[in-house]
Amino acid sequence: MASFLKDIFRVGLSKGAMILFGLASSIITARYLGPEGNGVIAGLLVYPSLFMTIGSLGIRQSTTYYLGKKIYTEEEIKTAITQIWMLSTVISVIVCFFLMHYFSKSGTNLLWVLLALAPIPFSLFNTYNSGIFLGKNDIGTFNKINWIPSLISLLAIALFVMSLGLGVSGALIAQIGGVLFMFVILLFKNRFLKSFSLRYDWIIIKKMLSLGLIYAFALFIINLNYKIDIVLLDQLSTAFEMGIYSKGSGITQYLWQIPMLFSTIVFARSAVSKQDSEFSHKVAQLLRVSFILIGLGSITLILLSEIIIVGMYGEEFRGSITVLNYLLPGILILTIYKVMNMDLAGKGKPWVSIWAMLPALIINIGANWIFIPKYGANGAAIASTISYTLAGLLFLHFYSKEVQIPIIQILHYKKSDFDPILNLIKKIKK
Repeated sequence: MASFLKDIFRVGLSKGAMILFGLASSIITARYLGPEGNGVIAGLLVYPSLFMTIGSLGIRQSTTYYLGKKIYTEEEIKTAITQIWMLSTVISVIVCFFLMHYFSKSGTNLLWVLLALAPIPFSLFNTYNSGIFLGKNDIGTFNKINWIPSLISLLAIALFVMSLGLGVSGALIAQIGGVLFMFVILLFKNRFLKSFSLRYDWIIIKKMLSLGLIYAFALFIINLNYKIDIVLLDQLSTAFEMGIYSKGSGITQYLWQIPMLFSTIVFARSAVSKQDSEFSHKVAQLLRVSFILIGLGSITLILLSEIIIVGMYGEEFRGSITVLNYLLPGILILTIYKVMNMDLAGKGKPWVSIWAMLPALIINIGANWIFIPKYGANGAAIASTISYTLAGLLFLHFYSKEVQIPIIQILHYKKSDFDPILNLIKKIKK
């Protein structure tokens, strides 16, 4: 447990840096571009972020699994990754261009579309690489892959949006900087140049894709549930409403960093764990603790929502306050999924999440069609909370059956749940 807490502390620092840099970037774009400009960016980037889950083909997860279980060597996996990456990049760019150009209201601006497409090859490469570090349980390097691009993007936004006043174009250019910088670093640090080869090991590629595509499809359904509100707002409402929604929902993403802090480590350790049942009990313990933390965070955000939204983004974004408050109950319930899903994914069972997320997605789409025309951004928030609540409760049921731990036992608090936190506090005081 000591090493687990050490990993949590290290990932926590990384997540903290990402939150800080992300908030700073969000404040700059809010202050300089307003609701409409932020809505345009959200409408353009939703398609690359959605398709990245399919385009990434679940390679990070399958890499972590096969390397963590020592089924294939690192060199074999790296060679397969480079070959898959070249193909997935071409497909991803073509499909995303089509989606943005023909389905987004801002897609008629070809420059914006091309700028939004540019990060895709580098993001895919960095995502594939991170699976290697998770498979080796190298949490330190994995952290750097996450927070360094956020810092570079912040600096780029300050340059292109604040200093040069390039507006939406400047914000899109800034999206390229962070992932491009990390791409160059990883290309040499991880000696990937030696892994580019025309000799294909189809057995490894096939097995990585077979498992990876299941992860990819599961992730696509999950992310579609998160992003469908932006897609439908783009079609059924205005750029202003998308901007209002993007800032309100963006705050909740930072709250989700608490369970994501745990889940990154859970996934890496579950992939190398030899005692699946015992590890699942530890994950249940993490859920109980993180549920309290998210609950306290949600109450704090509700009480301070006006100060936070107006203070950071300005009076123009006052409408984001109700968006944030409508989303928080669903965010809290979905903590169940956020923490526990990575346990099953690390065990090579990503399909379980589909059983919970697919019905929730269908409900989400229907609710958005009903509520967005009437209530705009608030309607999208209400639809998301309904969907998130259903997804969290369904996943708790399926997880309980899969790991054979009763729901009552998963949710039952014990005094020992808080021992790791108390021990950590004692060590810090010393």
